[in-house]
Amino acid sequence: MTAIAGIVGAFVVVLLLVDSAYYRLILTLVVIWATLGLAWNMLSGYGGLISFGHAAFFGLGAYTVTLAMVKLDITPWLGIPMGVVVGMVAGLLVGLPTFRLRGHYFGLAMLAYPLAMLYVFEWLGYQEVTLPMKREQPAAWMQFSDPRVHALLGLGLMVLALLASLAVERSRFGRALRAIKQNEAAAEAAGIDTWRWKMPAMVLSAGFAAAAGGLYAVVLLIVTPPTVFGVLVSAQALIVCLFGGVGTLWGPVIGAAILVPLAEILHGELGSVVPGIQGVVYGLAIIGIILLAPEGIFWRLRDRFFARAPEVPKLAPAPDPPVALARPHHELLVLEGVSRAFGGLRAIDNVSLAVEEGTVHGIIGPNGAGKTTLFNVINGFLQPDSGTIRFDGRDIVGLRPNRICRAGIGRTFQIVRAFPRMTVLENVTTGAYVATPDDREAERLALWAIDRVGLSRREAGQMAAGLTMRQLRLLELARAVAARPRLLLLDEILAGLGHAELEEVVEAIRRIARGGTTVLIIEHTMHAMVRLADRLTVLDHGALIADGPPAEVTRDAAVIEAYLGRKWVQRAADRVA
Repeated sequence: MTAIAGIVGAFVVVLLLVDSAYYRLILTLVVIWATLGLAWNMLSGYGGLISFGHAAFFGLGAYTVTLAMVKLDITPWLGIPMGVVVGMVAGLLVGLPTFRLRGHYFGLAMLAYPLAMLYVFEWLGYQEVTLPMKREQPAAWMQFSDPRVHALLGLGLMVLALLASLAVERSRFGRALRAIKQNEAAAEAAGIDTWRWKMPAMVLSAGFAAAAGGLYAVVLLIVTPPTVFGVLVSAQALIVCLFGGVGTLWGPVIGAAILVPLAEILHGELGSVVPGIQGVVYGLAIIGIILLAPEGIFWRLRDRFFARAPEVPKLAPAPDPPVALARPHHELLVLEGVSRAFGGLRAIDNVSLAVEEGTVHGIIGPNGAGKTTLFNVINGFLQPDSGTIRFDGRDIVGLRPNRICRAGIGRTFQIVRAFPRMTVLENVTTGAYVATPDDREAERLALWAIDRVGLSRREAGQMAAGLTMRQLRLLELARAVAARPRLLLLDEILAGLGHAELEEVVEAIRRIARGGTTVLIIEHTMHAMVRLADRLTVLDHGALIADGPPAEVTRDAAVIEAYLGRKWVQRAADRVA
């Protein structure tokens, strides 16, 4: 808040000192483009859904204000809020189909919306619409004799966008968005309903973009489809964020404060000599930032000069939950005839198994046996082609991963899926959200989980990007445990660990199992599995070839052959003979 107040004070001082009407207009454009950048940042910066189409919302806001004034004689004081509503509704309608897409497909789909609107508004005859001048009561129509008032209105709008962004950053909403951005699969597995959080981000983002567009129309007094729906509008929103720092409160402001004056001044001085020089400025800016500071100026300066360990809240960890007494012979997870094929490859072939509550159940098999595919089918990342999966008697086939997590199934991954730009505590707190609606209680649960797996309070404040493999494995384990699941799926959690580190993680798994959590674990480290597991299931080429106590399974000829090969088994038999 202090920084925002400082920015407001500095802007007002500069505005009062500037005499040129042209430079006052530039200052107005700075805050308008900063607002549009902040709007873009709410969806794309925090949520990671790169949008090339925010001009759609910006243009709708501009045309709503303009047509409301021209056709209905409605003042912009009401027209801008109307534009915000139109923009938010458009965000909802755009998000419904577009969130089905991922990666560059999402970005390309977003690009289509402003391009379509540009042609639609030209076809409707709104190629160039001028806002009428109101000689009587001009202030009622936002037509001020002193253009600095427009700059102050733009400043107020930017401050609202900053406060909204700050609220997002500090909330469960913002943390969920950052988790989705950094690893959507891990966020889903941690119980975050990604669609539920992305849609409000889209609607909020669209609303602020429309407000910026409405004020832009009032300032320029003329609207054309290319100036509000054009590709450069979306590009500017994206570029000011990339230049200043994506996913930060101040990145869009930094980018707009540097690039907008530079582009406008050069356009005024050299526009007649070098047509389109504004585009050149933005193009060079994006090339330079990609080469020198790929995450933007803010992150480069912060990491170099202002990096400090985040403070760990001085909260007592949540108490241990009562140890759940396993019901005798209660089958918590039951798979019957589960199959999954990829083209002609049957990754899982008619697998049936039962995991008893209160046990540690191991799944072993050679590489390519279908173990991770089986986990992906159990927790909803893949749907089985046939068969049933019941968890505590409930059919969970067809549920999304976040719903399965909420049902009581936690998950770690073969390749660690941490949220690198978040601390250990923030990572684990994200996992605890599914267990409680209270943010403070979620942090207490996270601290409990961190203690349970053996990480220290000092490690809790470290950024995940700088952790060792041991710390990453324990972080992911803690994030899964923080949700207090009844069943925990561990996918090769011992991979990449040295002997001492392996023993530490094994002991953490034992503590979790003693606490009443049922564990289903995939692992290649056979000596660890024999010590950990109460029962072993063996897969080979997607099919179940053995199931039983570890002592029996490890002596099974089919298991030995699957691991060591038919020739080794034959030579062993010949030596015995």
